[in-house]
Amino acid sequence: MTKDDVADALDEIGVLLELQGESSFRVNAYANGARTVRSLADDLKQLVAEKRLGDVRGLGSALVEKITTLVETGSLPYLEDLRRQVPAGLVEMRQLQGLGAKKVKALHDALGIDTVEKLKAACESGAVGKLKGFGAKTQANILESIRFREQAGQRVRIDLATGLAEALLARVRELPGVIRAEACGSVRRRRETSGDIDLLASAADAKPAIDAFVAFPEVVRVLGQGPTKASVLATTRVDGDKVTLQADLRVVTDALFPFGLHYFTGSKAHNIHMRQKAIDRGWLLSEYGLGSEDAPIACKTEADIFAAFGMEYVPPELREDTGEVEAAEQKTLPRLVEYTDIRGVFHNHTTYSDGGASLEEMALAAKALGWEYFGVGDHSQSLAVARGMPPSVVRKQWDEIDRVNATLSGVQILKGIESDILEDGSLDYDDELLAGFDYVVGSVHTHFGLSEADQTARVCRALANPRLTMLGHSTGRLILKREGYKIDLEEVLKTAARFGKMVEINASPYRLDLDWTHARRAKALGVMVVINPDAHSPGELAQTRFGVDVARRGWLGAKDVFNTRGLADVRAELARRRKG
Repeated sequence: MTKDDVADALDEIGVLLELQGESSFRVNAYANGARTVRSLADDLKQLVAEKRLGDVRGLGSALVEKITTLVETGSLPYLEDLRRQVPAGLVEMRQLQGLGAKKVKALHDALGIDTVEKLKAACESGAVGKLKGFGAKTQANILESIRFREQAGQRVRIDLATGLAEALLARVRELPGVIRAEACGSVRRRRETSGDIDLLASAADAKPAIDAFVAFPEVVRVLGQGPTKASVLATTRVDGDKVTLQADLRVVTDALFPFGLHYFTGSKAHNIHMRQKAIDRGWLLSEYGLGSEDAPIACKTEADIFAAFGMEYVPPELREDTGEVEAAEQKTLPRLVEYTDIRGVFHNHTTYSDGGASLEEMALAAKALGWEYFGVGDHSQSLAVARGMPPSVVRKQWDEIDRVNATLSGVQILKGIESDILEDGSLDYDDELLAGFDYVVGSVHTHFGLSEADQTARVCRALANPRLTMLGHSTGRLILKREGYKIDLEEVLKTAARFGKMVEINASPYRLDLDWTHARRAKALGVMVVINPDAHSPGELAQTRFGVDVARRGWLGAKDVFNTRGLADVRAELARRRKG
């Protein structure tokens, strides 16, 4: 078993124990053990073979024994017993937003509920609302969580879909006879989530590529196989997360590759618009070519397809039929922001709050990415659950930033804070302390249940505060896990424009908030956007790429994104804003 397999098993034990009502001490021991195993620098099998696992800090004798059994035998009787004792549906119920293990256990004990389907029926009948500790509001929230889960279906986040697509695509490109290969569909258009993986390749003979594809190590099941197309269920790990999706590979001749790439990239609405433009000219456009039967138009690349219509090339991110066809005809498409345009980031966390690395480690990781500045944005004092910093710790951090900056070359740390926006719209800390930061990110972390009017007023009051520089993750959503709080983003963006505030595209693939539609609206209103990874570790800084994807889908160019500016320009602008 791999480290990830063993860590998954320990995590599962912790969940099952929690559902049995075991103490938090035992539950946390397994969760902490899983984290320790995932972060091991040494080879796990070697540690077990050399009986050195007990030397690893954080692994007690009970965990060492279970890990050893897992590594040596590939299974664990203790875990298998727990699986038999705890209905699988309870684990699924625990994944619903707002349902912790205690509530799941209470539902099972009182009503015998052991599946999401039974839970839904009990809520609809009103039985859950009558239970002690639940009530009508909790019952309604559970139904809302189930509805959201049903809508999300089997889609996965873009980071996970991208990881699987890139792993498969790399193998396809290495196959003998393959001339070109690309990912298509929602992965290529950089949507927030994806339900499957579409791959397209060109080759003179499709069969060898198809036969090799279904035998890739990532493939766990072959769903269908023909002479030019195969569908499989594929799985891999992306940053420790296991992702499994259907993956389809189509193989065409190289002459048809540009047409297939355009067609299978989509979107459906974009394709319909382009096909109609072809019809208007007496042509046909499909995955099989462009033009007429008597006069086909040869295209070596996708750009040639657009050029045949007298259009600019439309980047895949824009192909949603939201005006890109017309703009390409008029040759007014923006030059979209690139990941390489980013010069630094602002909203990130260190060990001063809930991050996993020091100021210097994070700054050096930013430098390794080619950036000029690393902006720290640890949590403010009100968010105790994330080790928010009291004023004394803030000043200690400032002193350390000054010391570290004096030793750094090629990158500088900027003094920022992610200040909680309190229920009344005020910011954490008094004005005097807030004035000491280079910038202030204001974010909502609590009181998600406010009405839309109250939540909007709350955020707009914060935007009117002279000390606020930028608004962080403006809806609080977690992709495929929870919807954002109710808020009128149109009013929020107009208020940001009125007071000259920036609005963040939070690049964490869990958030991507603002979404692309509102990022485009921010641009239209003249609101400066800033792309931040909300990184809690050095590796997460690179997730900025997913925020750039959102910006590109929102038609943003480099001039629309604040952190495409160099350090000197950024310092000058932040200083100007502090002076009002």
